[in-house]
Amino acid sequence: MLSLASYPPDRKEIEQFFAKHQHQWEIGQAYRFAVVLGGEMVGLVDLDGIDDRKGTLGYWLDRAVWGHGYAFEAAQSVTRFAMETLRLLKVRAGHAHDNPASGRILTMLGFNRLDVVEHFSRPRNEYISQCRYIMVSDPVDI
Repeated sequence: MLSLASYPPDRKEIEQFFAKHQHQWEIGQAYRFAVVLGGEMVGLVDLDGIDDRKGTLGYWLDRAVWGHGYAFEAAQSVTRFAMETLRLLKVRAGHAHDNPASGRILTMLGFNRLDVVEHFSRPRNEYISQCRYIMVSDPVDI
């Protein structure tokens, strides 16, 4: 679930989404990665809203590639980047209640479920029940 990107993606909007990215990367505010398969972008994974060593993981993949482990692989790489390279203390994530597969991915990555809240979904243009998760680094490792 990405808070700033549309789904399904609009090419012009995705270009604008990435156009802002270089500056955000340079100041350590956000890190965005395209998921590419066979030369085609099939998804996005990002760390966003980074502040005070905390950030939010988000991702989406095109439905055509669901069920092949790409979301887990991409989210795992970016989560590792967040904890090991950026040394974040906390990473939050969430998914729509009606998308339990995303919750299984977060659980396999080591996220712990926090709660369920009502949240406005920009791609759906409606309020949804969002399951929220958190991963906390081991302070001994920092």
